[in-house]
Amino acid sequence: MGRSQETSNKKEVRNKKEKKRKEKEQKRAKKKSEGKKSSFEDMIAYVDEFGKISSTPPDPDKKKTVILAENIELNITRNNPETGPDYIRKGVVTFFNDSKGYGFIRDLESHQSVFVHINNLLEPVKENNVVIFEIGKGPKGPSALNVKLFKE
Repeated sequence: MGRSQETSNKKEVRNKKEKKRKEKEQKRAKKKSEGKKSSFEDMIAYVDEFGKISSTPPDPDKKKTVILAENIELNITRNNPETGPDYIRKGVVTFFNDSKGYGFIRDLESHQSVFVHINNLLEPVKENNVVIFEIGKGPKGPSALNVKLFKE
């Protein structure tokens, strides 16, 4: 197919691409003729004692070489079972479908809605029952485990 059927817009696009390609070639040729090659040394960046990036290496005289172990502060939190999180939660059954075997419990502490499956029930439950349960990881998010009625 000849170029006689080309529209003027297609010609403009083709000319622009050709012009861009020639400019790139000229830039490459210019770079080669200058002989300036980028080396690994040109790409290295250093961080000075104030945390600023520079192209010059830091002065070795300003470098601290001795670090005493006594000067390092560590904050360690001990896991105390008495103050740890309570894994047994209390909640209200907001919805439960016996025929399908699933429902939802609203946690009284966090007001989070948690999915519950009939296999995780220790006792039969109905809507608006107060229950205690544990939160575990289900296939699609948090799930209630070991669900039983709360007895005061």
